[in-house]
Amino acid sequence: MNNKLLTFIALTAIVIGGFVAYLMNGDTNKPIQEQTEYMSWYPQPRALNPFVLTDHKGAEMTNASLQNQWTLAFVGYTFCPDICPVTLAEINKVYPQLASLDTQTPLKIWFLSVDPKRDTTERLNEYINYFNPEFVASTGPHAELFPLVRSMGMMYSTSESTDNPNYLVDHSASIVVINPQGQVVGRFKPKHEPGKLPVSDTQQILTDIPKLLGL
Repeated sequence: MNNKLLTFIALTAIVIGGFVAYLMNGDTNKPIQEQTEYMSWYPQPRALNPFVLTDHKGAEMTNASLQNQWTLAFVGYTFCPDICPVTLAEINKVYPQLASLDTQTPLKIWFLSVDPKRDTTERLNEYINYFNPEFVASTGPHAELFPLVRSMGMMYSTSESTDNPNYLVDHSASIVVINPQGQVVGRFKPKHEPGKLPVSDTQQILTDIPKLLGL
């Protein structure tokens, strides 16, 4: 067998091996934005506005609290009559599967209350523990909350005077994704269907989160 034939056989084997590897690992070679199926990515990661909040245990929470982890964040309030409790309950249903993912980068659930007048530390603690003691809840003055929520790409507003003890707060219903650098990279948008609450589909989250974690 001459050298040219040996060279041809070797090159053919390399090409075939590369093609097989591409077929087996094609998805993992794609940018992460193309690997996810449901998450809405922002064009560029967004830095969160610097903040100082108080969590449900009375501890200080800052931007540094979001470092070295992935975070799913939801904006709401404990007196919310529908979207907030349903969303947290739905997240809690899939949380055991999310928490069991084999990754060195933890995944945290963060409930950000935009109703500091009524959502005291004690109330936040009782509320979030009702869903899952591993979740984090926090709030702070509106001077901290407004720019923080805007930097997430979310919004909130009080629809009536807070002199009414049963006032409502309008707020975004998406679940925001924050990367280990503490930047907002995208969100899972709520589904809008006639006769149903506009809440995010947690099965979509369950599908995409492993890809974010590189699994």
